[in-house]
Amino acid sequence: MHPTCILSKEDTGTKVDQKLYRGMIGSLLYLTASRPDILFSVYLCARFQSDPRESHLTSIKRIFRYLKGTTNLGLLYRKSLDYKLVGFCDADFAGDRIERKSTSGNCQFLGENLISWASKRQATIVMSTAEAEYISAASCCTELLWIKHQLEDYQIKANSIIPFIVIILLLFVYERIQFYIQEPNILKSNTILSEIMFKKEF
Repeated sequence: MHPTCILSKEDTGTKVDQKLYRGMIGSLLYLTASRPDILFSVYLCARFQSDPRESHLTSIKRIFRYLKGTTNLGLLYRKSLDYKLVGFCDADFAGDRIERKSTSGNCQFLGENLISWASKRQATIVMSTAEAEYISAASCCTELLWIKHQLEDYQIKANSIIPFIVIILLLFVYERIQFYIQEPNILKSNTILSEIMFKKEF
């Protein structure tokens, strides 16, 4: 879905068959298990299942056309002894036009292999971009620590350093924040743009 495409609840648009719309959403949700590139778009369209309109159905059809043209894309998993956990996360500030909530997105890599990904609307309304990014970073950190503990249950020792990057994309400002977790209770943040260093203990 194009970043400039905005979906919202409509009262004047033409109604579509709710059963058909939910069936298409269900099929796409099944595909998100192997196609993380459509995860955000599918979950955005899924918010309008109670009262779908023609514009929402058009977006769903656009996703299907994208899938038809990208059947050669997929996930590749290589055999490796590198158990370095890396996570990436991002958030859009007030991307939900209805409730003004932000959406968090994150993915986790074990070595070079993508093993987990998520896109979820945040539960609270934030007042700044930084707050939305911190909520997304906390969600990504939680997932990373859970994966680390699961690996330890299988006698697989992951590296003690778990880096993940938050990328904030604004209209004219590009800011990168890189986080390094050395221990579960210590969070170090290095803001590349402003070059601010700080440590925070939970």
